[in-house]
Amino acid sequence: MGASRALIVGPAWVGDMVMAQSLFQILKARDPQRALDLIAPPATLPLATRMPEIAEAMALAIPHGRLALRERLRLGRQLRERHYTQAYVLPRSYKSALPAWASGAQRRTAYLGEARFGLINDIRHEPAGAKLKTVERFLLLGLEPGEPLPEVPAPRLRADPEAGRRCAERFGIDLAAPLLALCPGAEYGPAKRWPARHFAALARTYHDRGWRVLVLGGPRDREIGEAISALSHSTCVDLTGKTTLLEAVDLMALAGAVVSNDSGLMHVAASLRKPMAAVFGSSDPRHTPPLDDRAITVTLDLECSPCFARTCPLGHLRCLEDLTPERVGKALEATIDAARVTGRSDS
Repeated sequence: MGASRALIVGPAWVGDMVMAQSLFQILKARDPQRALDLIAPPATLPLATRMPEIAEAMALAIPHGRLALRERLRLGRQLRERHYTQAYVLPRSYKSALPAWASGAQRRTAYLGEARFGLINDIRHEPAGAKLKTVERFLLLGLEPGEPLPEVPAPRLRADPEAGRRCAERFGIDLAAPLLALCPGAEYGPAKRWPARHFAALARTYHDRGWRVLVLGGPRDREIGEAISALSHSTCVDLTGKTTLLEAVDLMALAGAVVSNDSGLMHVAASLRKPMAAVFGSSDPRHTPPLDDRAITVTLDLECSPCFARTCPLGHLRCLEDLTPERVGKALEATIDAARVTGRSDS
């Protein structure tokens, strides 16, 4: 009989998928011969091609919010011939457990989530009173019950620098100048988005210092990307909605520094070991921090934050409005200087 296989049902959010690589690393370290197959939505699936731990990645092309019972069960049944010994379900929804159950995996490991009795036969529980980071919740699924958490292996996406250079050439980006990547999006909501005018002020400052400034993000970030470009007097190249996720990864790999909201691209930048100032508003840097020692988190730590709201419940958004470009710029300079002192370059 050949090596065993495990099935993983991956997250729908880019940041969560990046953090899930820490779990994949633990699973491969414990059983290097076991093949790991991944099911994920098209929005996050491309990242699996940059994770050497994943043997095969399969798309679950179902619109967000749809149960699509038949499609999920059909995909699981198509995988039965792989004879999975175990499945790991990272999302907590009922529907996410259906393919794992239908695949016939002997052991189906996950948190209970939406009352998934029967679908999950290896139910895990968070330690009572523990305030776990998201990445630690993922890691617990790869351990035996009661086993203490190991040191978190940091996600390390593989970039394709040559593909990044081709993409830069396509958009007329001068690679002779140092690159600053701005990531102003945040899918969760506006309470996680640093104002466009602050990003623009920082863009102007770095442009005047001889940097080339890029704005990266998806189609939903086009409005703020255009605002930053206009407010910066076109001192930056707005690529929001113009690149694929993997092109954004490869362009970011060429950057000398990054400024990002708490978002999926923040976790991408951390996985690439980019000097970074990570801006936190309504969310908590103790909960979803960038998993790299080069990154510096910047937050005002107001009495009303973190509130974890999508929009400011008080209507003022002071946690981000009052976070000045000067303060974020100071943090960015500190992380750039630290990278210079250590003499490390991962571009």
